[in-house]
Amino acid sequence: MAGRVWGGNTLALILPAVPSTAYTAEATDYDVRVLLRFPQRVKNQGTADFLPSRPRHSWEWHSCHQHYHSMDEFSHYDLLDATTGRKVAEGHKASFCLEDTTCDFGNLKRYACTAHAQGLSPGCYDTYNADIDCQWIDITDVQPGNYVLKVQVNPKYIVLESDFTNNVVRCNIHYTGRYVAMTNCKISQ
Repeated sequence: MAGRVWGGNTLALILPAVPSTAYTAEATDYDVRVLLRFPQRVKNQGTADFLPSRPRHSWEWHSCHQHYHSMDEFSHYDLLDATTGRKVAEGHKASFCLEDTTCDFGNLKRYACTAHAQGLSPGCYDTYNADIDCQWIDITDVQPGNYVLKVQVNPKYIVLESDFTNNVVRCNIHYTGRYVAMTNCKISQ
């Protein structure tokens, strides 16, 4: 289940919430969960570096990813009913390795996970592929239908930015119960 989600702003899921149904007495280690997976690309459109909200000495090493996680909440993901706007599922990217994956022509990469200096330079992007662990929304209990995927970067405004109006992307989602079609992704407020 893939689509294309573009986040961005002046800056512009890692431990997403799993629905309570995953923890019922009847749940087993062999239960199958249905995940909505998608890529996320965030661009620093501002003039200053986007830096983690926590100081380096408080970053946490994660052996499964082989890098330090530098923020508690970077992105929030909501799946909304297209008719009512009611939230039907959610997830979030709590930790990650913030780095300059690619940059616009004329901008240089300055941050990389391996250098223990995380950030996002002006004119540069941090890209997360759809197959990254924990970057998903659990839609096991979601009925087929039309939805809106809302992706918000820096949702609690912890990192200062000159413009927060481009931190939300919304995409139309059509879920058949077997596959997802994602269309019409747009920056919104």
